[in-house]
Amino acid sequence: MKSETFSLEEIQSLRKETAGCSTVIHLNNAGASLMPNVVTQSVLDHIQLEANIGGYEASTLKAVEIKEFYNQAALLLNCKASNIAFTSSATDSYTRALSSIAFNPGDIILTSNDDFISNQLQFLALQKRVGVKIVRIQNAKEGGVDLDDLDNKLKSLRPRLLSITHIPTNSGLVQPVKKIGEIVSKYDTIYLLDACQSIGQMKLDVKELKCDFLSATNRKFLRGPRGTGLLYVSDRALALGLEPLFIDMRGADWIEKDKYQTREGAIRFEDWEFAYALVQGTRSAIEYCLKIGEDRIWNRVKELADYTRLQLSSINNVRVLDRGPEVGGLVTFNVKNSDAALITQKLLSRKINVVSSYRNVAVIDFDEKKVAWAVRASPHYYNTKDEIDQFIDEIKKIAS
Repeated sequence: MKSETFSLEEIQSLRKETAGCSTVIHLNNAGASLMPNVVTQSVLDHIQLEANIGGYEASTLKAVEIKEFYNQAALLLNCKASNIAFTSSATDSYTRALSSIAFNPGDIILTSNDDFISNQLQFLALQKRVGVKIVRIQNAKEGGVDLDDLDNKLKSLRPRLLSITHIPTNSGLVQPVKKIGEIVSKYDTIYLLDACQSIGQMKLDVKELKCDFLSATNRKFLRGPRGTGLLYVSDRALALGLEPLFIDMRGADWIEKDKYQTREGAIRFEDWEFAYALVQGTRSAIEYCLKIGEDRIWNRVKELADYTRLQLSSINNVRVLDRGPEVGGLVTFNVKNSDAALITQKLLSRKINVVSSYRNVAVIDFDEKKVAWAVRASPHYYNTKDEIDQFIDEIKKIAS
């Protein structure tokens, strides 16, 4: 069994297996991580094969490897391969799941104040088009959902859907999703968990999480290629007959002129056409993650993120914005009398990658914190404390 900590030699080896580590200090892993070389090569190899023999022929030839994506994703989430669908992004996954619910006027969507912007926009669109009602759970004093209020609202309102974003894109907050799962499992409410930022950063076990759907991207902490996502669909959701609103020929058979038959398993949530080179790259990324170990990754990410917050907190005019019962690998901060775009550009000129966020990304959260913008730094296990120190030195110059 591997040690919970990473040795210096192991970090150096992981960095050698990541070409980008030699050119940039990448602290934007919550946006898109640097891919390991093996992931990049998997994508390139399949594209080259398509160029040599044809796209359809390449996917047929590599059918066993492509199928292995589903097996690896099932290992990652502790489910069956038949519970996994390949998609183009976390939002694509989320929308497919959301579209499978036949909302009626007056149905309630219960969510948090910290759910991802695209999710919030989709709720508002459903409110405008269908007449659903959006209800938000109160936050606890320390941040994150108030579990008592969640239970009370589930009991009294009987919402059609509960939506929770595990780790908001604009904050280091980690929602208490295991406790949330225990509470919602007592009710008939469909539970959709957005794991866009948590997959690859920490261990996710859908049996413990008790969600009906889990949406995720593969480009962030999982270190897969862009343009890829996955959707977990529980046996319960499948048994309920849930299917995407716009099902296509991969998800169903056309059996009579006016009748189709939905396929078994989460495949019903896929489209017939997608980039098999990216499936191959995602398979390699999951294998790479599992080889290292999610618990080890989570401990390393937390260590570097905590160190980053501690160093930022010591700088005059810098305000660290993260709060909650638990915080993870997304570090957000504001610098007095400065501007997010200016900060990110100055850091970029020093080959340090971070990203800026503005109020429109998280209206409720930013208004509560009384800020108009934030800069987000998100370290991963292949980053070093020396890189964090270089980043901190640049912020000191900017904030002075």
